[in-house]
Amino acid sequence: MPVLLTGQRMRNFIVFFALLANAAWALDVNQATEAELDGLRGLGPAFTRRLMRERGIRPFADWSDLMRRVSGMGRATAEKLSAQGLTVQGIALEGEKNSSKLTP
Repeated sequence: MPVLLTGQRMRNFIVFFALLANAAWALDVNQATEAELDGLRGLGPAFTRRLMRERGIRPFADWSDLMRRVSGMGRATAEKLSAQGLTVQGIALEGEKNSSKLTP
């Protein structure tokens, strides 16, 4: 007989799979392909090319480095991309130390 999920169990189930999906979809900016980056909402082909060009010079050290080196990558864009699973050196934007001191 199938088990029905209701109330708190349903919420726990949804939260668990949302967290699991987020972890599974984490994408590091230093390892992502151009196609993977283009698949993120907020990144178009021109933006992705700028990002790939800078990454080709040297990998991004952290979110601050990414925002400083890529034209058009401000705090708001970084927040949106991080919320979609983008990381820098495996770290989400909110996980970076001193994130309140990050500047575009």
